[in-house]
Amino acid sequence: MSSKKRKKNASAMKMVGQILANYRQAAGYTQRTLALRVCVDEDTIASIEQGRRPLKSDLAEQLDEILDTKGALAIAVKFMPEMDKYPLWAEEFIDREQEAVAIDWFENQVIPGLLQTEDYARAVFRSKEPPLEPDEIEVQVAGRMARQAIFQRKVPPSASFIISEAVLMDRLGGDAVRREQLRRLRQDADTPGISIQIMPLGRETHAGLAGPFILLETPDFEHLGYVETQRGSMLVSEPGEVSILVRKYAMLRTQALNVEDSKSLLDRLLGEA
Repeated sequence: MSSKKRKKNASAMKMVGQILANYRQAAGYTQRTLALRVCVDEDTIASIEQGRRPLKSDLAEQLDEILDTKGALAIAVKFMPEMDKYPLWAEEFIDREQEAVAIDWFENQVIPGLLQTEDYARAVFRSKEPPLEPDEIEVQVAGRMARQAIFQRKVPPSASFIISEAVLMDRLGGDAVRREQLRRLRQDADTPGISIQIMPLGRETHAGLAGPFILLETPDFEHLGYVETQRGSMLVSEPGEVSILVRKYAMLRTQALNVEDSKSLLDRLLGEA
């Protein structure tokens, strides 16, 4: 997001926040009592009013009803400047991912984005360096959650994930976030069409030492690869290069725990968490 666009978004968020604060005070609510009424944290209301967090459309509609604002907040949100949900260099991959019929994903640093809980995703974006502004974090989290809708398609993609055991041991976001994420993985492991395998610690050989990558198959049976670096990413379409990633993934599947043993490991980790 450009500096000019960021400032424009920040100004719009502050304006919406001030509108909410004025309506809240006129209706006789404190931030705490209003938060209790709409079942959110007090900090959520405070952050919105201070322009640090975007007001989402569903909450805006709920607040309009409670504060009797005749739809003013929902209209303000509707005409907010559109914010970038994804980095420019990732947009082409996101487009291809949304139409994919098959996804193979190896990850050794974080839980794959398509399997992340909202709180875990928020912890990921809060770990960015240089830090993201609070509004950017919320937009990025919303974008990540929206991507997961591909599993709600009438015909969802077949998806295979290989995740390093080290990722499961990390406490990104804290113990409660980790436990919720482990529980989500265990549920996903029982979902038809989703395969989750854990790459155990202590192996003497490993086919994925060069880092994480993703393989996609499009509706036209085109095979693509995707790799990320510290400062960008690359969509791989050259058949020879894709073939190398396909062979790496095939080897990783033989080196990782099988699906049933991976479920057992998740059960043990949940019992210890």
